[in-house]
Amino acid sequence: MRDKVLLVDDESHITRNLEKVIPWEMLGLEVAATAKNGVDALQLMEQESFQLLLCDIRMPVMDGLELVREVREREIPCDIIMLSGYQDFAYTRAAIQYGVKDYILKPIPYDELTGVIARVMAAQREKAKQQSKENKKLEKIMDLASEKLLYDLMMDYTSFSEGHWLFIHDEPHMQMKQFCMILLDFDVSSEDTKDWREWSDKERKLWNFAVSNVLREKLQVEGLQHAVIGMRDGEWCVLIEPGDRSQFDCAKVKEWAATLLSAVKEHIKLSLNAGIYRGFVEVDHLAKAYRKLQLCMQLTPVHAPVTFYPDAVGQSNQTDQLFWGALERIIDSVKRGDHESVERECDGLSKQLQGMNNQHISKVEPLLHFFLLHLMRELKEMAVFTKEQEESLWRKMDRRFSIKDLMELIRGVTTAVSDKSLDKKKQSENTMLEAKTYLDRNMYRDISLDETAMHVGLSTSYFSLLFKQTYGVTFIEYITRNRMEKAKELLANTQMSITSIAKEIGYAERRYFTKVFMKYTGDNPSDYRAKHQHGKGEGHEDGKL
Repeated sequence: MRDKVLLVDDESHITRNLEKVIPWEMLGLEVAATAKNGVDALQLMEQESFQLLLCDIRMPVMDGLELVREVREREIPCDIIMLSGYQDFAYTRAAIQYGVKDYILKPIPYDELTGVIARVMAAQREKAKQQSKENKKLEKIMDLASEKLLYDLMMDYTSFSEGHWLFIHDEPHMQMKQFCMILLDFDVSSEDTKDWREWSDKERKLWNFAVSNVLREKLQVEGLQHAVIGMRDGEWCVLIEPGDRSQFDCAKVKEWAATLLSAVKEHIKLSLNAGIYRGFVEVDHLAKAYRKLQLCMQLTPVHAPVTFYPDAVGQSNQTDQLFWGALERIIDSVKRGDHESVERECDGLSKQLQGMNNQHISKVEPLLHFFLLHLMRELKEMAVFTKEQEESLWRKMDRRFSIKDLMELIRGVTTAVSDKSLDKKKQSENTMLEAKTYLDRNMYRDISLDETAMHVGLSTSYFSLLFKQTYGVTFIEYITRNRMEKAKELLANTQMSITSIAKEIGYAERRYFTKVFMKYTGDNPSDYRAKHQHGKGEGHEDGKL
């Protein structure tokens, strides 16, 4: 597709000659329209986009300089070459002030004009190419930031509100966003996954990272707006923004899930299961939908590689879900180090089991077994067991045993963790203090959640939980707030350029820093500086925002 040119001159023979003599096609251009004065040209430019404007200076109704002034004031993107039979320096100076690319005197030297047009368009296309690269870079940065925020939303560490300063995307209707949710899970109970248990933490991190990359690359190839969020070791949540939100297309979403599973199987040589949430999920329902989907997958011992949830057919009854709720409370109590709550919940479970008949107990047994697997994965994230203890527990779970054995194992695991709770709590406090010190020391460089969690020897998911419990804010809220406060201080008290300030506080991309700062303060950096530097002189700026 060729770029478009608009020719403006009140002398028709000049525009006709320009159309015929200049090798537009060779230059990758086409003359899309002509006009006899500035008024007609403006009307055309409001209706259609032109990449190049060739314009005479002296014309009736509206001359060329007035036209150029209007084009610049209205911020119409277009390069301009002026044509004139007048050598008056005042015209040249005015043209330069309005950002005209070149000034050609009549009679028009067509060879010279052809060279000027080629040079102007080459520069324009190179600029567009660089802008496209910068936009892609910015989009990637914003997508990664969004994934961190989506993780916090899904874990219920933060809540969405339309005015939340961390939601920096430009969409005015973020509240109305809807996603298709696909949960991909690694079945740690299967025979094929026993090698996974032997992998080191480093090997598992690399493996999780590799799967995430395969999923992202496949979704990009498919042209889908997406986010891939690693929820825990061996579990990923894929959120896809559908093009058509009028109706949930089960067949299409199932096809997406199957494509992702095939990609992981092909490139990583591992088999995953996919659970699809039946229906669109809004932003403020992400946590609830994730927990529901995870619960349904845990409560379904045997399912197809791709399954929709919730489904009235084959779903667990209300008693089973309440039973699972008690089990989840045990995990929460263990994570908090609340020994009394653990004992209370275990006693309650024992009483429930004692009141059940044999038929119901036979249905509960697989539920307890799956819970124990779930518990092991969660405790693995917390790194509470030695390698020997973990191997011993896995061996026990590989055997078939009664519901009494299951219950004793659950109680034994939770009690072992709770017995360490005091030491663990003190250790956690020291770990979070170490993490805060590390963050404060490295705040003003591109530091990530993964890097900080690795520094203190925790998984990212458990680190996120402890950080929120300790400091009352999420990791990204803490680091971004501190950076913004530092930026406010630098803007108010120094003459550093905005680009330098952005780099100083850890933002390699200035436009991204500007977006975050505007959401945080309500002002762009230049306006904030102007408000807070009264009487301190003008700050040096490296271009407009």
